[in-house]
Amino acid sequence: MSVAEPRKIVLFRHAKADWPQVDDHDRPLAERGRMDAAVAGRKLADSGTTFDLALVSTAVRTRETWKLAVHELAHRPKTLYEERIYEASPGELIAVLNETPDDVQNAVLVGHNPGVHGLADILAGAAEGDARDRMRRRGFPAAAFAVLTFTGSWKTLEPGTATLLDYWAPSE
Repeated sequence: MSVAEPRKIVLFRHAKADWPQVDDHDRPLAERGRMDAAVAGRKLADSGTTFDLALVSTAVRTRETWKLAVHELAHRPKTLYEERIYEASPGELIAVLNETPDDVQNAVLVGHNPGVHGLADILAGAAEGDARDRMRRRGFPAAAFAVLTFTGSWKTLEPGTATLLDYWAPSE
């Protein structure tokens, strides 16, 4: 794959988590979260984008979200569970994405707020249609995702270098 071809990155917040008496990292999805994760997976499938790689936080709720969402996709990408995504800042998430091999054209990152929302905001130097307005109006609720595109190597991904193509949240 040429670094001149556009790449896509989907920034996907985990679905609604439950609040049992467990460590935050071990919180599972709530029933609504399980439903929303599958719906989000169908929305991703409807986009027609084939993902080469999924970078998923090691937290239980992100792993469960991805397991339910990926089931809806026609092609299951390679999945890497990455501890650094848990509680990561936008800068830390960019560092993880910068390590993505250049043979990966399209990737999805399944993580947590406020990092995922912050990352979508700072990467998007431009936006198509009303995607940015919808994202700002709705925030980044559980199971929401932003679709961004950029051209170049993953190592060159930095603030302002991407275009926000789409935004989706369960109540959209």
